[in-house]
Amino acid sequence: MSLLRRRSRPAQLAGDAAGGGTAHPLVLSDERMASRISSVRFTVRITGSWQWTHPGDTGQGDLAMPAREHLRRQAAGILCQHSVLDLAAAHDAINSSLTQRGCPMPGLEVSGMAELSVAAADRALAEEHARRQQAADLEHGEELHRLAQLQRVLADPDLRRVWWMAQFPDRFNDLGDLAQALKGLPAPQAAQDDDLRGDIRRFTDDLVTTLHTPQQREVFVQALVQTLTVLGHHHLTTAAALRHRPHDPGSTPA
Repeated sequence: MSLLRRRSRPAQLAGDAAGGGTAHPLVLSDERMASRISSVRFTVRITGSWQWTHPGDTGQGDLAMPAREHLRRQAAGILCQHSVLDLAAAHDAINSSLTQRGCPMPGLEVSGMAELSVAAADRALAEEHARRQQAADLEHGEELHRLAQLQRVLADPDLRRVWWMAQFPDRFNDLGDLAQALKGLPAPQAAQDDDLRGDIRRFTDDLVTTLHTPQQREVFVQALVQTLTVLGHHHLTTAAALRHRPHDPGSTPA
């Protein structure tokens, strides 16, 4: 009788340990996880713990395995968004996530902390990639600037004529064909105008350009004043009314 009790004891203790909410430590050492550049990797060490929160249920299999896999996936998903050249940011991001208790399966809770390091070879690869990326960005920026300058020249009839004469002095008669092909080409917009303010400015310029008669301008100003009044911009309403002079010289087209 006493022999049977001794044999059943270890199994009972194991069940109590898994089902009683006891925290069990786990470690992942020297894990190689990809950075933002897939061929450049962090070296990761994770220390953590898991516990089974369903009393009376011992779970299924070795619960340390899904716990480790959960931390591994969580860490890999974060590190692939960071550069090994910014180790502090990667360290903060991964630990901000791992320290929050996760639940890879009902009843299993897992949390951990990570230590990151970068091998010399990985750092050298990342630095070389950064140099190449910087050079490519500079080349791309220069090309965009050159094309914007060319667009500005081709969109201006006077500059286009001078540019064509300088580039093709023996083909001046072909300038008409070029002008026809470029018909409607707009001048490039400044980068700071690529927002709501720039859109409004361009719309307003186009609108004012189409108002050829004093009557049209009168209608426009009245609509503007009414809109500003509805929006509650009384100081702008007053300014618009003061600046409105329908009979100013130049209000009719030349």
